[in-house]
Amino acid sequence: MQMEAARVGVVVEGGGQINLNSGHGGVADGGVRKLVQQQQQSLHQHSQIGTVSHLLAGGVAGAVSKTCTAPFARITILFQLQGMRSDVATLNKASIWHEASRIVSQEGYRAFWKGNLVTIAHRLPYSSISFYTYERYKKLLQSVPGLESHRQNVSADVCVKLAGGGLAGITAASVTYPLDLVRTRLAAQTNVIYYRGMCHALRTIFREEAIGGLYKGLGATLLGVGPSLAISFAVYETLRSSWQSLRAHDSTIAVSLVCGSLSGIASSTATFPLDLVRRRMQLEGAGGTALVYKTGLFGTFRQILRTEGLSGLYRGILPEYYKVVPGVGIAFMTYETIKMLLSETPPSD
Repeated sequence: MQMEAARVGVVVEGGGQINLNSGHGGVADGGVRKLVQQQQQSLHQHSQIGTVSHLLAGGVAGAVSKTCTAPFARITILFQLQGMRSDVATLNKASIWHEASRIVSQEGYRAFWKGNLVTIAHRLPYSSISFYTYERYKKLLQSVPGLESHRQNVSADVCVKLAGGGLAGITAASVTYPLDLVRTRLAAQTNVIYYRGMCHALRTIFREEAIGGLYKGLGATLLGVGPSLAISFAVYETLRSSWQSLRAHDSTIAVSLVCGSLSGIASSTATFPLDLVRRRMQLEGAGGTALVYKTGLFGTFRQILRTEGLSGLYRGILPEYYKVVPGVGIAFMTYETIKMLLSETPPSD
């Protein structure tokens, strides 16, 4: 009996162990079951809190970031779509200041936030899903035999972050794509208002273009958003961990802001041509527009290169930088801050 009592212990989920040794000869079976149930309940509640904090932090981070950078986001979209509506001579005269002045004079200041409501409606679930699934995909990949033993290997760690970010981006984009398409069409409207709002746009697109109309450009989106989030998450986490290992006492908020901004520049530069192509494909048939791109993703690439040159694939990259430098930084900073607040962990300021 004493030997059995010395060996009493229950391994529970998460790798923890409850030591049930007793100086009075052991613990009754009922007591063992009760302690195990309490431990499992505590772990389940902790898991639920972690899920809620990741979802809420990701959603709020996306909404705050997009609202703060909405003016540059709209100018970027308008630049990306100029090749569909203008001749080459007009395109060469385009500038951020000229486009911003036109918006103010013709549509008013509020037009900078045109489509922002649907942007928030899209970003809340998109960011929630992307941040949450990234953490889950990363843990899943780290548990794969072969990768688990190389967790300290820098190249293997970066590969896990890249793969996790890519899978998270594809998951989030697939679930929320119709809202992204509607956002593009609302933001693209200038003087002629064809769609009166998010619900009207969804109904009109479904009626005029069928269900497939809500998924125009999905292929280009998935090709772009996978690498985009993969690069963004990998660069962010790699820079942040390197920074914190060298300067452990720096502000968590400041580190998140700077590393997030740099990750945004890296991901936007690498994937901007795909983003431009998807925007143009999303606008096909919008408001009765007779549009030229009917040759698919690669045909659209070729046509842009032929008519606008290589620079045409990067039309709008400057306002994109103005958007992502603060935008992605704000998103990661907000995410880390809310996550810390929800987990009751004070920031290291």
